[in-house]
Amino acid sequence: MRATTLRRLEKASGDLAAAGVAAMAERLGWFGRLTAEQRSGVLLVTQTGAANFVAWLRDPDATPRLTAEAFRSAPLDLARRVTLRQTVELVRIAIQVFEERIPDLGADEAERAALVHAILRFGREVAFSAATVYASAAEARGAWDARLEALVVDAVVRGEAEETLLSRAAALGWDPAAEATVLVGEPPAEEPPEPLHAVRRAAHRAGATVLLGTHGARLVMIAGPGAPLAELSASFGPGAVVTGPTVAGLTGAHRSATAALAGHRAVRAWPGAPRPVAADDLLPERVLDGDAEAVEQLRRDVAAPLRAAGGELAATVECYLDAAGVLEAAARRLFVHPNTVRYRLRRVAELTGVHPGDARGGLVLRLAIGLDRLHPDGEPG
Repeated sequence: MRATTLRRLEKASGDLAAAGVAAMAERLGWFGRLTAEQRSGVLLVTQTGAANFVAWLRDPDATPRLTAEAFRSAPLDLARRVTLRQTVELVRIAIQVFEERIPDLGADEAERAALVHAILRFGREVAFSAATVYASAAEARGAWDARLEALVVDAVVRGEAEETLLSRAAALGWDPAAEATVLVGEPPAEEPPEPLHAVRRAAHRAGATVLLGTHGARLVMIAGPGAPLAELSASFGPGAVVTGPTVAGLTGAHRSATAALAGHRAVRAWPGAPRPVAADDLLPERVLDGDAEAVEQLRRDVAAPLRAAGGELAATVECYLDAAGVLEAAARRLFVHPNTVRYRLRRVAELTGVHPGDARGGLVLRLAIGLDRLHPDGEPG
């Protein structure tokens, strides 16, 4: 490339950039909705690209390494306003203008052909540079979102102030009024840098909205409404996965998290627990682990309805369990017909949601009745 041609290109770089921006404004409807400052930012990027093209032509054997500078020179507000797809449109139009105008600046046919080839190669490098800049921005945003997400989960676990929790959740696009269910389990055995990648991928495939964080060595997931809990639990690491009760909104998720964490601490006492297992199904194990809330829940949800229905139901349950679940033996001990025992047991199941004929149900009922006797008249457990 002759020195005189390079000088002509340098002098024409400003006009080339202005022509490129004018073409963008003419062909792209959204370009006109940018502010004046944002449009001047596009002009700056285009001017830098034209200058870098001339600088590269001076050293044609070197890799076009200056192109990324064009995008780094853009105002931060412009990078936030213009998407990657829109950036590709801008680059395409700028390269088309370069293709139309730059070859005419060549001194002869050979230089014009060389300029066409150079523009094509330079355009490819510009496109790769744009993709690199946007990928870096996406990684930075992803890292920031992950930190913010971890803060939200930590706030839910700790029961921090509503204002802080809701503002952080809103920044992540989480609906604070939506139902939430907390799941607790072991994190997957995946190598850094993103050990929770498999969990996020599984949630995305299931169409579930989730928030992820760690609490000590445990993985804590807050799942949105309608989340398939069984499918999500499959993405956790080995061991039990415990689900807390579903609550009406994010501000009530602390109750779900507390129950799930308590259940995960106690689940080892039930080796045959399903996966996932509800924290409410682990009330006996939680009581053994010293969980005062589990004590109160058993007294409130199981013992209190039996007590309110009269002493005969609790007596029938205990007699039935003492008889190892033999209906006729329990009836003889109670001096009633076996059908009466059947009726009472059905009534117990209706009132408490637990049937004495089930092994777990018998354990729950026995424990609830015993706790109610140990702490009568509402005394704390």
